Amino acid sequence: MNRLFENQSIVITGGGRGIGKAIAFSFAEQGASIAICGTNESILKETASELESKGCVVMWKKADVSIKEDVENFSDEVLKKFDKVDILVNNAGIARDNLLIRMSEEEWNSVLNINLKGAFLVTKSLIRPMMKAHYGRIINIASVIGIRGNMGQANYAASKSGLIGFSKTIAREFATRNITCNVIAPGYIQTEMTHNLDEKLKTKILEQIPLGFLGESCDVSEAVLFLASKSARYITGQVLCVDGGMVI
Repeated sequence: MNRLFENQSIVITGGGRGIGKAIAFSFAEQGASIAICGTNESILKETASELESKGCVVMWKKADVSIKEDVENFSDEVLKKFDKVDILVNNAGIARDNLLIRMSEEEWNSVLNINLKGAFLVTKSLIRPMMKAHYGRIINIASVIGIRGNMGQANYAASKSGLIGFSKTIAREFATRNITCNVIAPGYIQTEMTHNLDEKLKTKILEQIPLGFLGESCDVSEAVLFLASKSARYITGQVLCVDGGMVI
């Protein structure tokens, strides 16, 4: 079988669960070696074990992407293990929802630090090997909330909107090195978070989605694989909404 990412090394932040885990498994099925990081050591270890059971070469490390030292230590171990990074997926993200009038400075800072500063630190720490190789694919996981905004999510919307602007700038700065940078903006995807939503709220959400159903993690991971593939070699600085038509 022709595996699209044979002999390629993929770094996925927040790769232990949810969308990040789905992305890791999609790349693993296509022959890639995977490096994941996150803040929950037991979840990372479990995901790594599952990937290894499928024959994937895996490296994992507990790391907070908002802390420079954590990021540098993780990046050093990635390069020791794989000697290169072909594809980076900045997926790590959190939400701390509250109305602006009630939002604390800590709620604002924690979301901006993980969702936006984290992408900055990880990208900066891994861009040099890509530059040296004259090849790289960076895919940043934002959100439709970064495009349209949402009540009670000023911090989250700002972080994801900032990630889009960051990505467009990276695309311009490194295009001459054959490094592309694109954004996936998921809509409502079925995860642990959406599973616990009130039924009335779910109904309201579905009314906003022209296709009439929530997406799944595989919808996002397949989009990531496309942007990382040779088929997307002439695409950079773009935002691909995987949202069932929410943002049309």
